[in-house]
Amino acid sequence: MKFRIVAGSSTSIYRQIADQVARFVATGDLAVGEPLPSIRGLAKELLINPNTVVKAYSDLVRDGIVETQAGRGFFVAKRRQVYSKSERLRRLDEAIQGLVNQAVSLDFSLDEVSQRTLDALQAAYQNISPKQ
Repeated sequence: MKFRIVAGSSTSIYRQIADQVARFVATGDLAVGEPLPSIRGLAKELLINPNTVVKAYSDLVRDGIVETQAGRGFFVAKRRQVYSKSERLRRLDEAIQGLVNQAVSLDFSLDEVSQRTLDALQAAYQNISPKQ
C-alpha cells in the first residue's frame, strides 16, 4: 500500500489520504482488521503535519471504514452502514455527477464511459465479501 499525494491539487491532502484508504479497502488491498500506518509514520513518510493524518483518519472513523483501538492504532473496520439510505443516495448522486462532468468535459462517448464504469464496478465488487 503506497500513498500518493498530489501537492497543489484542488483536493486537500487529508481528503486525498482518506480517499486512498477507502479505495484500498474497497479493492481489497486493505482487509478487515488490518492496521493502518501510524499517524506519525505516515506523516513522516508523506512529509506532512501529523494533524493532517489525524483529520483523514477521523473522517474514515466517522464513515465507518476504520475503527480505532485505544493504544493500538487504527484498523480497517468490518463493513457496516453508518448513513441512512437517503444520505447514501445523495453521496452516490454527487459522485456520479462528478464522473459525468469529467466524462463530458473530456469528450468520452456514452459507450466508453459505461463500459469503463461497469468494468471498475465489477472489479471492486469482486474484491469485497458478500454482505453479512
